[in-house]
Amino acid sequence: MHRAHTAFSLALSPMAHKNFATWLFKSGTSQKVAKATAAAAVRTYNSAAAEPFANGSTATYVEEMYNAWLRDPASVHTSWDAYFRSNTYTSPPNLAPVQANTLPLTAFSLGGGAVAGAAPDSKTIDDHLAVQAIIRSYQIRGHNIAHLDPLEINSPELPGNSSTKSIYANFSFGEQDMERQFKLPSTTFIGGDEASLPLKEILNRLENVYCNKIGVEFMFINSLEQCNWIRKHFETPGVLNFSPEEKRLILARLTRATGFEAFLAKKYSSEKRFGLEGCEIMIPALKEIIDVSTELGVESVIMGMPHRGRLNTLANVCRKPLNQIFTQFAGLEAADDGSGDVKYHLGTYIERLNRVTNKNIRLAVVANPSHLEAVDPVVQGKTRAEQFYRGDQEGKKVMSILIHGDAAFCGQGVVYETMHLSDLPDYTTHGTIHVVANNQIGFTTDPRFSRSSPYCTDVARVVNAPIFHVNADDPEAVMHVCKVAAEWRATFHKDCVIDLVGYRRNGHNEIDEPMFTQPLMYQKIRKHKNCLDLYADKLIAEGTVTGEEVKSVAAKYENICEEAFALAKTETHVKYKDWLDSPWSGFFEGKDPLKVAPTGVKEETLIHIGNRFSMPPPNAAEFVIHKGLMRVLAARKNMVDEKIADWALGEAMAFGSLLKEGIHVRLSGQDVERGTFSHRHHVLHHQLVDKATYNSLQHMYPDQAPYSVSNSSLSEYAVLGFEHGYSMTNPNALVLWEAQFGDFSNTAQSIIDQFISSGQSKWVRQSGLVMLLPHGMEGMGPEHSSCRVERFLQMSSDDPDYFPPESDEFAVRQLHDINWIVANCTTPANYYHILRRQIALPFRKPLILCTPKSLLRHPEAKSPFSEMSEGSEFQRIIPDNGPAGQNPANVKKVVFCSGRVYYDLTKMRTEKQLESDVAILRVEQVSPFPFDLVKEQANLYKNAELVWAQEEHKNQGSWTYVQPRFLTALNHSRDVSYTGRAASASTATGSKAQHIRELNALLNDAISV
Repeated sequence: MHRAHTAFSLALSPMAHKNFATWLFKSGTSQKVAKATAAAAVRTYNSAAAEPFANGSTATYVEEMYNAWLRDPASVHTSWDAYFRSNTYTSPPNLAPVQANTLPLTAFSLGGGAVAGAAPDSKTIDDHLAVQAIIRSYQIRGHNIAHLDPLEINSPELPGNSSTKSIYANFSFGEQDMERQFKLPSTTFIGGDEASLPLKEILNRLENVYCNKIGVEFMFINSLEQCNWIRKHFETPGVLNFSPEEKRLILARLTRATGFEAFLAKKYSSEKRFGLEGCEIMIPALKEIIDVSTELGVESVIMGMPHRGRLNTLANVCRKPLNQIFTQFAGLEAADDGSGDVKYHLGTYIERLNRVTNKNIRLAVVANPSHLEAVDPVVQGKTRAEQFYRGDQEGKKVMSILIHGDAAFCGQGVVYETMHLSDLPDYTTHGTIHVVANNQIGFTTDPRFSRSSPYCTDVARVVNAPIFHVNADDPEAVMHVCKVAAEWRATFHKDCVIDLVGYRRNGHNEIDEPMFTQPLMYQKIRKHKNCLDLYADKLIAEGTVTGEEVKSVAAKYENICEEAFALAKTETHVKYKDWLDSPWSGFFEGKDPLKVAPTGVKEETLIHIGNRFSMPPPNAAEFVIHKGLMRVLAARKNMVDEKIADWALGEAMAFGSLLKEGIHVRLSGQDVERGTFSHRHHVLHHQLVDKATYNSLQHMYPDQAPYSVSNSSLSEYAVLGFEHGYSMTNPNALVLWEAQFGDFSNTAQSIIDQFISSGQSKWVRQSGLVMLLPHGMEGMGPEHSSCRVERFLQMSSDDPDYFPPESDEFAVRQLHDINWIVANCTTPANYYHILRRQIALPFRKPLILCTPKSLLRHPEAKSPFSEMSEGSEFQRIIPDNGPAGQNPANVKKVVFCSGRVYYDLTKMRTEKQLESDVAILRVEQVSPFPFDLVKEQANLYKNAELVWAQEEHKNQGSWTYVQPRFLTALNHSRDVSYTGRAASASTATGSKAQHIRELNALLNDAISV
């Protein structure tokens, strides 16, 4: 591909054109070429006179060569190959119609003085090829010298961007050539209905299109159709003409955007609000994108954006009541639960009528933290989910808009990760419009210190997204770019980027002093008129509006703001629920908030799911399955017959039973179809036919809900964010993300910290997302052992010193009050129940699940169907059911543990024959802590020493979380000692021998009396 691209580029360079023309007329094949050039006259067959030569062997010879070339281009001489590739030849009229978009050699005689029908000379060909190369140069490099910066101080540091003439400096045209007519090639639309133009007009039109206030980057796109579409939408004469009504609408919208910032600056001069001054045109731009998209069929728009301009967007794009926005400045107490967030982080959800298109539109702005760009994948996941639930498989009804800052767009890696989801079948949202509010500065950092690429938008080139740079002080250019972007998305369902090149009138926030670090820039900004004044002056000068009309529009909006401001003063509380970005209509109504539906199902259901899960495809005779998988399916069938389940079967029964109940299940992550440890195998692959697969869980019942299992890109940050966004959309779905290994989840720490653990507290937004994190100290080294469960426990919001009142609803009330659930299950049955409980709860909480590795195939890690059928439920603590549990008075030591270490402990206890002396209890749900059950179990073993045993190091694992809670549960009457590895900076040793030595030491210490 690279070689082909290089060859193509060279072929279109001016030197190559010159060499080609010279070779064409001076090579040793001149006689044949002369015949070929003469044969080009058969392009126009108006009469027999138009082809005086085409009556004998010449035409036949050319035709034979052409047919041979069609069969195999290598079969003819390179001169014929070059000639036929140049599109100047067509077959005789009695054989085929004239081809579209082709150019005969005789056309080159325009203005050249050649005799009609005669072959043009070498200079004519060279000049026409040079004109084509100039056109292409503008299309490729015109953006380098476009007037994009309103302040006129910054320009991309690229070679040859000093003047327009640099684009065609290598071509030998003089003033005498400016009036010469040149035929326009099919790769440009600057002529409109005209087939040829004078060179001077060609250059003027190209400069106006590509070097004015818009810079278009698109020639890197490898689709000719898409490139031509963009050319047509920017080059066609008149595309930038707006009617007086359209101009007045732009002015009104710009007035509101500017007026809103001015009003806040006047009323709250000492408050941070991260205003949009310097890029106010972003508000009319977003409205134009939404208007055009709504006209093209979009019904729901989901937006993600940083803090800058957020309040303006909520007010003037979403039309959130202004009094609710102003109330956020008042510092009032909250009327509902939660910790809340600063006003410029909050989201919203609005359904309203679009007055321009007269169609209803849903607008959601997703709440986000200060972590710039972290919201990008969340928006994409929410968008994908909405498309799924609406049956919008092509993205025609639901779309996403992502707004970025210039420094963050090129600086934050999650942008790249999110971009790479754009064309993946299970993650695409069928095109996102990215809008960059380009301040040409970071917090205090100049672009030359914050990026290595010429533009902040260069990351978009990796997914062939066209990039439209536009001067933010030219509203009409901005509106045209936004219209094109919306139509591009509707036509091709691919990403595109709008780079609004503006400036930031204030510092990073309104009380920051930018002159400390950018004195020259801000001296210019202080003298620069704002976009509204510039545009109003332009419209007044051309007679579209009067000065009085401009003042009237501004005064009217200020009155609206004043009325809302007065209304806000009457408010006594703020309501967090007014800012919810993902409302779940009807989910909470009429439910007992403390009643959990049963998680056990009929045994017949388990058997049916197990049989289907262990069956090959219905057309098994033609579908060739790997022999190893045939053994796996046979083993599953044996387990079903014996009514026992291993980990994979227990998971499949949880999924299958939920699907039967109409609950959509989506499992996503790296290698989840097979499973990192080759245990799941939800997707069977035909061994002889590419892309032929079978997923039995999609064929359990004829009326089941959809099941999606998706291998993701090698990304944690973006994919976890995506699944979190997906889980926010509908509470009646089980959405799971599985890490390849548990510790890899820390690459997505921003999503975990800022969204999953605290989202409900900050934004009253619930999520039932499940994180599956393979965890266990099994001698695999530091990076494949621990999921860092201590971090999740540290972020759990239950009080270690508070024992909640005991009641029948103790367990569910704990779940209701905490921010998330952390568990480490040891049996397939408990895993099955905790997954089903996510849906059975009358509310939604994230579930952090430490999942096993070696236990996936451990002979003892199996559960009978009776522990999953009706009447069974999730066990927060699994008591000791052996000799020790049957005679607790004689027990000398009680070992509490969590996770796979239980099986090592029981093995050691058996080897030491201490089954009656040592009781081993499993804490399956670590958080919220089962105070009541710990108290109950400890009271059974009144005479025993209490120990917490873990395989993780002392400063890791669950110990620091459970230790104070044990003391609270036991009312500080008994102590609990620690048994396990010593504190360590690393999660695990890389030495197998040391691992075994450490494991034996902790087992001997734990199982000793």
